[in-house]
Amino acid sequence: MAENPQTLLPHPLTGRLFPSPVPPGTGWPEDPARADTPVAHDAARVRELAAGANDVEQLNALCSVCRTCDRLVEWREDVAEHKRASFAGEPYWGRPVPSYGDPMARLVIVGLAPAANGGNRTGRMFTGDRAGDWIYAALYRAGFAANETVSTAGDGQTLRGVRMIAPVRCAPPANKPAPDEKAACSGWFEREIALLPHLESMLALGGIAWHTTLAAAARMGWDVPRPRPKFGHGAVARLRTPEGRTVRLVGCYHVSQRNTFTGLLTREMLDDVMALAAAPASGEEESGEA
Repeated sequence: MAENPQTLLPHPLTGRLFPSPVPPGTGWPEDPARADTPVAHDAARVRELAAGANDVEQLNALCSVCRTCDRLVEWREDVAEHKRASFAGEPYWGRPVPSYGDPMARLVIVGLAPAANGGNRTGRMFTGDRAGDWIYAALYRAGFAANETVSTAGDGQTLRGVRMIAPVRCAPPANKPAPDEKAACSGWFEREIALLPHLESMLALGGIAWHTTLAAAARMGWDVPRPRPKFGHGAVARLRTPEGRTVRLVGCYHVSQRNTFTGLLTREMLDDVMALAAAPASGEEESGEA
């Protein structure tokens, strides 16, 4: 359950008072929704609303008020009410986290789901935790991000040519969405991929993002190599859309603290796969190690 709506806390940038979670259309920075944005309550309605979205901003508004998965709704709102102690003085977004970045992106960064005290708090994908710090810094070094650091929605960050998408839009317990939750959210994910006219490459952060993207591509009628390409850091798979466009999928170890603290993923390794994914798509093998 959400906290008492009379419990209001100041947004860390604007100082405007909000309850946790934040109702749509009440002035949170970068909130794409309005008070009357239609709400999905089941997977069929997700697909119906997603199919009617004409662009990624309209899709963002719709997915940001979704209440399809009872377990995820309860968890994200419980985290928003019973905050981590270090963030106790600020409101939490506490809703599905919309995608972020350039609507004309050539490159998409595919994660898994928002962090409970990251995107679920800030209202922006990959913002507010150490994983986000790593990916935005890499995007800045590659020339895709206006700023090297991020803090919360409304901080002035912008992305050029890149968009961040999560196959699951709500923070899940233990960072593990259930199969039915991933299936329900796939309606938003697949429609967003279809709405990106200049898409050339997707950088999958982790094996789950890799396999989720391949499964989504197959459902969308894309030509996917068989057997399915295996995930690896620097692995590349070339996919073909029904319209004949080639979209390259590149694998990257996830920017989790476990991977970055242990050195499984270094800054140089991240920069290398970012450059691989950003390079013009031509001539790679259908799958393999870069």
